[in-house]
Amino acid sequence: MPRTASGEQWRLRHGAQTAVVVELGGALSRYEVAGRPLLDGFAADEPITGGRGQLLVPWPNRVAAGRYRFGGADLQLPLTEPENGNAIHGLLRWVPWRLLARAEDALTVGTSLFPQPGYPYRLEVAAGYRLGRDGLETTVTATNTGDTAAPYGVGQHPYLTVGTDVVDTALLTVPARIRLRTDAHGLPAGEEPVDGTEYDFREAGPIGAVHLDTAYTGLDRDPAGHCAVRLAHPSGRRGTDVRLPEGVRYVQLYTGDTLGEPARRRRGVAIEPMSCPADAFRSGTALTVLEPGDTHVFRWGLTPWGSW
Repeated sequence: MPRTASGEQWRLRHGAQTAVVVELGGALSRYEVAGRPLLDGFAADEPITGGRGQLLVPWPNRVAAGRYRFGGADLQLPLTEPENGNAIHGLLRWVPWRLLARAEDALTVGTSLFPQPGYPYRLEVAAGYRLGRDGLETTVTATNTGDTAAPYGVGQHPYLTVGTDVVDTALLTVPARIRLRTDAHGLPAGEEPVDGTEYDFREAGPIGAVHLDTAYTGLDRDPAGHCAVRLAHPSGRRGTDVRLPEGVRYVQLYTGDTLGEPARRRRGVAIEPMSCPADAFRSGTALTVLEPGDTHVFRWGLTPWGSW
């Protein structure tokens, strides 16, 4: 078997759709329709960079200085973003996930999060991926199997593409009324309405030269509770909707302007569904507290549309 940089490669198929999930971090590496990539992902022989397709557990985004207080204890996480002095994107990105169940169009992978410095809690985590008529659905389930309450948040980090060399001409729609301002370390520094700013994409428009590393909230939903961020080809004839069910209260958009590989900057847009914003372990904003035995379920999806 050929060596890979991300372990086992598990392929899903449904009609013209294919997807690949990898052993390392349970990440989503590819999603295609009729051979056209919808993700700026990574090949089997490539390392995962920029968080591509990774699951963000037990917190998405950043924890300032990796320090927080929970359950009467002061805790210190490893600083995995040393340039900003933060802990970033959880603890399960670089561990192997095991295959729990598999069919032609669906699979479930899982792993155990054991107590460790900065996070002395135990979780069992599973991620289910399923292809169907509406595209790709992802379900992330976490259960507290320890004997004390645990702080928890979750997200995922796919980069979308519509086949353009850079994202500037792609059409973006973000049905959100509020963005989170950030400080020099990428941490929340307050909220502001998007109205009248370059961050207002409530109506579809080209991304242009704007640099996005921006979290949105105040999501507008239809009467059934549906909400989606849309990335479309400049022609407007095809694109992908990132479905954000009601459990997704925040979404981060990132145009990759600070990626370590210059050739990959602005090649795709990371559209990251999140259950809570950055620094939720410190602020408590939208933070989930899992009591012993509690289970949290997080769903999001990708729906291609138009002629691919």
